[in-house]
Amino acid sequence: MLKRFERNEKRMERHRRARQKIHGTPERPRLNVYRSNNHIYAQIIDDTTGQTLVSASTLDKELAEKLSSTHNKEASKLVGQLVGKRAIEKEITEVVFDRGGYIYHGRIKELAEGAREAGLKF
Repeated sequence: MLKRFERNEKRMERHRRARQKIHGTPERPRLNVYRSNNHIYAQIIDDTTGQTLVSASTLDKELAEKLSSTHNKEASKLVGQLVGKRAIEKEITEVVFDRGGYIYHGRIKELAEGAREAGLKF
């Protein structure tokens, strides 16, 4: 069984490989996801300027009242919907999805589906 830090090192290697191919542009920025044991974070980033355009996480005050737990699929879906809503408000409709080296399953999948429900296309 892999130890925790070995697992994270392998995830970071996968993320580095993917980042060689995935680039956010002003027309189609990158939706980046980071998952910790207790929280999930999403950012929409324009890689040409290196700026975060929109962000959301389970730490946001808007979601704090709605969540009973910050590390489950329901919380991830709400974060996806929130980041999608904020992106649509800033007139961002298309993004490139960067899953951060994580498997497209569980909390990552729920975040992506929540963002799609809010109107993002990727």
